Amino acid sequence: METAAHEQHSAPLALEIEDLTVAYNSKPALWDVDLQVPEGVLMAIVGPNGAGKSTLIKAALNLIPRAAGDVRFYGKSYAQARDLVGYVPQRGSVDWDFPTSVLDVVTMGLYGSLGWFKRPGKKERETAIQALDQVGMADFAQRQISQLSGGQQQRTFLARALVQEAQLYFMDEPFAAVDAVTERAIVVLLQELRARNKTVIVVHHDLQTVPDYFDYVTLINVEVIASGPTSTIFTDDNLKKTYGGRVSNIGGDLLLAVGD
Repeated sequence: METAAHEQHSAPLALEIEDLTVAYNSKPALWDVDLQVPEGVLMAIVGPNGAGKSTLIKAALNLIPRAAGDVRFYGKSYAQARDLVGYVPQRGSVDWDFPTSVLDVVTMGLYGSLGWFKRPGKKERETAIQALDQVGMADFAQRQISQLSGGQQQRTFLARALVQEAQLYFMDEPFAAVDAVTERAIVVLLQELRARNKTVIVVHHDLQTVPDYFDYVTLINVEVIASGPTSTIFTDDNLKKTYGGRVSNIGGDLLLAVGD
């Protein structure tokens, strides 16, 4: 695997994965993955369909079993570092018909620090409103989530992650099927998080926007092909290795995955 080791170790590691293997029905979804993510980077996880991008996040967060491997967050296990980690799942994995309001969904993000048996009070609701305001959704606080557009749903989930005040955020395809306004709002939010030295790891499909949105990238296809600063890792050669040659170079510097 190609890495930029000297840059990786110039900052503390927010995430360190060693020898991670995940299998479904005896078929590897991830194979012997090693990955080091420095603190304070905005990183895209990129690869073809079925490459193990979402599986990598879920295995790191103990949402699915690992066949092998060790995952550390700031040098700690997930059980020890749970309060440091925020997660925005794929929008399609959520039951949006569940009868609850936008404000209630965001307030749920505080349960980790509040405790499940203590009801949120005025302070918690104010915190949730502030997070909704940050993503442009404060006016929708009392709206039922079933009445939201796709972009509004995504911003609600981002607000829920924000109230956790995590140090490391995982986001699984936050840009999928959102409108241009929401996409821009997400980009601004990610940049603000990075400016506060948060680490953000994003499963991402649009190769065209990787150089503009992310300063770090991991290319994966069951195994990690390359990982490091976007300026050195996001190359035509590495993309061809990742996508099996199914990459077109358009206009000299615009790279598109074909058939993904």
